[in-house]
Amino acid sequence: MSQNVPQREHFQQAYDGRAPWDIGKPQPVFVEAAEQVTGRLLDVGCGTGENSLFFAARGHPTTGIDFLEHPIAEANRKARERGLPATFMVMDALRLDELGEDFDSAIDCGLFHVFSDPDRARYVDALESVVKPGGRLFLMCFSDLEPPGDGPRRITRDEIHAAFATDWHVESIRQVRFETRRDPQQSPFSEGGPFAWFSVICRTGSSPGGTIADVKG
Repeated sequence: MSQNVPQREHFQQAYDGRAPWDIGKPQPVFVEAAEQVTGRLLDVGCGTGENSLFFAARGHPTTGIDFLEHPIAEANRKARERGLPATFMVMDALRLDELGEDFDSAIDCGLFHVFSDPDRARYVDALESVVKPGGRLFLMCFSDLEPPGDGPRRITRDEIHAAFATDWHVESIRQVRFETRRDPQQSPFSEGGPFAWFSVICRTGSSPGGTIADVKG
Protein backbone atom coordinates (compact mmCIF):
# COMPACT_ATOMS: atom_id res chain seq x y z
CA MET A 1 0.00 0.00 0.00
CA SER A 2 1.06 3.56 -0.49
CA GLN A 3 2.86 4.59 2.67
CA ASN A 4 0.24 7.14 3.67
CA VAL A 5 0.55 7.90 7.41
CA PRO A 6 -3.17 7.60 8.37
CA GLN A 7 -3.44 4.35 6.40
CA ARG A 8 -0.29 3.01 8.02
CA GLU A 9 -1.60 3.81 11.51
CA HIS A 10 -4.97 2.23 10.72
CA PHE A 11 -3.48 -1.04 9.50
CA GLN A 12 -0.88 -1.15 12.26
CA GLN A 13 -3.66 -0.86 14.82
CA ALA A 14 -5.59 -3.63 13.08
CA TYR A 15 -2.61 -5.98 13.22
CA ASP A 16 -1.86 -5.01 16.84
CA GLY A 17 -5.04 -6.86 17.65
CA ARG A 18 -6.16 -9.34 15.07
CA ALA A 19 -7.28 -7.87 11.79
CA PRO A 20 -10.81 -8.98 10.82
CA TRP A 21 -9.54 -10.15 7.42
CA ASP A 22 -6.70 -12.20 8.96
CA ILE A 23 -8.68 -15.44 9.12
CA GLY A 24 -5.83 -17.95 9.46
CA LYS A 25 -6.41 -19.52 6.05
CA PRO A 26 -6.65 -18.41 2.42
CA GLN A 27 -9.77 -16.63 1.24
CA PRO A 28 -12.02 -19.36 -0.23
CA VAL A 29 -12.37 -17.60 -3.59
CA PHE A 30 -8.61 -17.97 -4.20
CA VAL A 31 -8.81 -21.66 -3.35
CA GLU A 32 -11.63 -22.00 -5.88
CA ALA A 33 -9.55 -20.20 -8.53
CA ALA A 34 -6.34 -22.11 -7.84
CA GLU A 35 -6.37 -24.09 -11.09
CA GLN A 36 -6.31 -20.84 -13.08
CA VAL A 37 -3.17 -19.57 -11.37
CA THR A 38 0.05 -20.42 -13.21
CA GLY A 39 3.79 -20.08 -12.74
CA ARG A 40 5.57 -17.55 -10.55
CA LEU A 41 3.16 -15.69 -8.29
CA LEU A 42 3.20 -12.24 -6.70
CA ASP A 43 0.84 -11.56 -3.77
CA VAL A 44 0.45 -7.78 -3.47
CA GLY A 45 -0.61 -6.64 0.00
CA CYS A 46 -0.10 -10.16 1.35
CA GLY A 47 -0.69 -9.44 5.05
CA THR A 48 0.37 -12.42 7.15
CA GLY A 49 0.69 -14.57 4.06
CA GLU A 50 -2.12 -17.14 4.09
CA ASN A 51 -2.97 -16.75 0.40
CA SER A 52 0.72 -16.78 -0.55
CA LEU A 53 1.43 -19.88 1.51
CA PHE A 54 -1.53 -21.71 0.00
CA PHE A 55 -0.08 -21.21 -3.48
CA ALA A 56 3.47 -21.96 -2.34
CA ALA A 57 2.20 -25.29 -1.02
CA ARG A 58 0.82 -25.96 -4.51
CA GLY A 59 4.31 -25.53 -5.97
CA HIS A 60 4.20 -21.93 -7.16
CA PRO A 61 7.38 -19.89 -6.61
CA THR A 62 5.72 -17.18 -4.53
CA THR A 63 6.66 -13.67 -3.42
CA GLY A 64 4.48 -11.67 -1.04
CA ILE A 65 4.83 -7.96 -0.32
CA ASP A 66 3.19 -5.68 2.23
CA PHE A 67 4.05 -2.19 3.48
CA LEU A 68 3.99 -3.13 7.18
CA GLU A 69 6.76 -4.93 9.03
CA HIS A 70 4.60 -6.90 11.48
CA PRO A 71 2.51 -8.93 9.00
CA ILE A 72 5.63 -9.65 6.92
CA ALA A 73 7.40 -10.96 10.03
CA GLU A 74 4.37 -13.19 10.70
CA ALA A 75 4.33 -14.42 7.10
CA ASN A 76 8.03 -15.32 7.28
CA ARG A 77 7.46 -17.13 10.58
CA LYS A 78 4.62 -19.18 9.08
CA ALA A 79 6.73 -20.03 6.02
CA ARG A 80 9.55 -21.32 8.23
CA GLU A 81 7.19 -23.33 10.44
CA ARG A 82 5.44 -24.91 7.44
CA GLY A 83 8.65 -25.49 5.49
CA LEU A 84 7.42 -23.54 2.49
CA PRO A 85 9.84 -21.60 0.22
CA ALA A 86 7.80 -18.40 -0.08
CA THR A 87 9.59 -15.03 -0.04
CA PHE A 88 8.10 -12.13 1.92
CA MET A 89 9.34 -8.56 2.01
CA VAL A 90 8.32 -5.07 3.11
CA MET A 91 7.57 -2.97 0.03
CA ASP A 92 5.29 -0.21 -1.19
CA ALA A 93 2.90 -1.63 -3.78
CA LEU A 94 3.28 1.53 -5.86
CA ARG A 95 6.97 0.74 -6.39
CA LEU A 96 6.78 -2.82 -7.68
CA ASP A 97 9.17 -1.98 -10.50
CA GLU A 98 11.92 -2.00 -7.86
CA LEU A 99 11.51 -5.78 -7.53
CA GLY A 100 13.37 -6.24 -10.81
CA GLU A 101 11.35 -9.40 -11.46
CA ASP A 102 8.33 -10.45 -13.44
CA PHE A 103 5.55 -12.88 -12.66
CA ASP A 104 3.12 -15.16 -14.48
CA SER A 105 0.31 -14.44 -12.01
CA ALA A 106 -0.52 -11.89 -9.33
CA ILE A 107 -3.15 -11.82 -6.61
CA ASP A 108 -4.62 -8.84 -4.80
CA CYS A 109 -6.86 -9.65 -1.85
CA GLY A 110 -8.20 -6.40 -0.43
CA LEU A 111 -5.59 -3.88 -1.58
CA PHE A 112 -7.01 -2.26 -4.72
CA HIS A 113 -9.92 -0.70 -2.83
CA VAL A 114 -7.73 1.29 -0.40
CA PHE A 115 -6.19 3.57 -3.03
CA SER A 116 -7.18 7.10 -3.95
CA ASP A 117 -7.94 7.68 -7.63
CA PRO A 118 -4.42 8.94 -8.46
CA ASP A 119 -2.78 6.11 -6.53
CA ARG A 120 -5.07 3.58 -8.18
CA ALA A 121 -3.65 4.58 -11.57
CA ARG A 122 -0.10 4.37 -10.19
CA TYR A 123 -0.88 0.95 -8.75
CA VAL A 124 -2.10 -0.42 -12.08
CA ASP A 125 1.07 0.92 -13.72
CA ALA A 126 3.13 -0.79 -11.00
CA LEU A 127 1.38 -4.09 -11.65
CA GLU A 128 2.02 -3.68 -15.37
CA SER A 129 5.75 -3.46 -14.62
CA VAL A 130 5.83 -6.94 -13.03
CA VAL A 131 3.07 -9.05 -14.61
CA LYS A 132 4.21 -10.66 -17.86
CA PRO A 133 2.16 -10.14 -21.01
CA GLY A 134 -0.31 -13.02 -21.01
CA GLY A 135 -0.16 -13.21 -17.21
CA ARG A 136 -3.21 -12.75 -15.02
CA LEU A 137 -4.18 -10.70 -12.00
CA PHE A 138 -6.72 -12.22 -9.61
CA LEU A 139 -8.31 -9.28 -7.81
CA MET A 140 -10.70 -9.30 -4.85
CA CYS A 141 -12.05 -5.94 -3.69
CA PHE A 142 -14.98 -4.42 -1.82
CA SER A 143 -18.11 -4.12 -3.95
CA ASP A 144 -20.62 -1.31 -4.22
CA LEU A 145 -23.20 -3.95 -3.25
CA GLU A 146 -21.88 -3.62 0.30
CA PRO A 147 -23.97 -0.95 2.06
CA PRO A 148 -22.21 2.36 2.84
CA GLY A 149 -20.45 2.54 6.17
CA ASP A 150 -17.16 1.59 7.76
CA GLY A 151 -14.31 0.03 5.88
CA PRO A 152 -12.74 0.70 2.49
CA ARG A 153 -14.18 2.36 -0.59
CA ARG A 154 -16.89 0.49 -2.40
CA ILE A 155 -15.85 -0.30 -5.98
CA THR A 156 -18.13 -0.60 -9.01
CA ARG A 157 -17.65 -2.98 -11.91
CA ASP A 158 -17.25 0.04 -14.17
CA GLU A 159 -14.36 1.32 -12.03
CA ILE A 160 -12.56 -2.00 -12.42
CA HIS A 161 -13.02 -1.91 -16.18
CA ALA A 162 -11.84 1.72 -16.31
CA ALA A 163 -8.76 1.08 -14.18
CA PHE A 164 -7.63 -1.77 -16.43
CA ALA A 165 -8.70 -0.29 -19.78
CA THR A 166 -5.17 -0.03 -21.21
CA ASP A 167 -2.83 -3.01 -21.70
CA TRP A 168 -5.19 -5.28 -19.74
CA HIS A 169 -8.33 -7.25 -20.53
CA VAL A 170 -10.95 -7.89 -17.84
CA GLU A 171 -11.90 -11.49 -18.50
CA SER A 172 -14.49 -11.87 -15.76
CA ILE A 173 -15.99 -10.17 -12.71
CA ARG A 174 -18.25 -12.04 -10.33
CA GLN A 175 -19.93 -11.32 -7.04
CA VAL A 176 -18.37 -12.98 -3.98
CA ARG A 177 -17.92 -12.23 -0.28
CA PHE A 178 -14.91 -11.69 1.92
CA GLU A 179 -14.68 -14.17 4.73
CA THR A 180 -13.90 -12.35 7.98
CA ARG A 181 -13.39 -13.38 11.57
CA ARG A 182 -16.69 -14.01 13.31
CA ASP A 183 -16.54 -11.20 15.83
CA PRO A 184 -19.77 -9.14 15.81
CA GLN A 185 -18.08 -6.30 17.71
CA GLN A 186 -15.43 -5.95 14.99
CA SER A 187 -17.52 -6.74 11.92
CA PRO A 188 -19.83 -3.87 10.92
CA PHE A 189 -20.36 -5.41 7.49
CA SER A 190 -23.12 -7.48 5.92
CA GLU A 191 -24.01 -10.73 7.60
CA GLY A 192 -22.16 -13.48 5.77
CA GLY A 193 -19.19 -11.22 5.01
CA PRO A 194 -18.69 -8.02 3.02
CA PHE A 195 -19.81 -8.10 -0.59
CA ALA A 196 -16.89 -8.16 -3.00
CA TRP A 197 -15.98 -8.44 -6.67
CA PHE A 198 -13.61 -11.16 -7.82
CA SER A 199 -12.00 -10.26 -11.14
CA VAL A 200 -9.68 -12.15 -13.47
CA ILE A 201 -7.70 -9.64 -15.51
CA CYS A 202 -5.22 -10.55 -18.24
CA ARG A 203 -2.15 -8.44 -19.04
CA THR A 204 -2.20 -7.85 -22.80
CA GLY A 205 0.38 -5.12 -23.39
CA SER A 206 4.05 -5.27 -24.22
CA SER A 207 6.79 -6.05 -21.77
CA PRO A 208 9.56 -3.45 -21.32
CA GLY A 209 11.54 -3.81 -24.50
CA GLY A 210 9.32 -6.65 -25.65
CA THR A 211 6.60 -7.15 -28.22
CA ILE A 212 2.84 -6.98 -27.95
CA ALA A 213 1.47 -10.25 -26.64
CA ASP A 214 -1.20 -11.91 -28.75
CA VAL A 215 -3.69 -12.45 -25.96
CA LYS A 216 -7.43 -12.59 -26.39
CA GLY A 217 -10.11 -13.07 -23.76
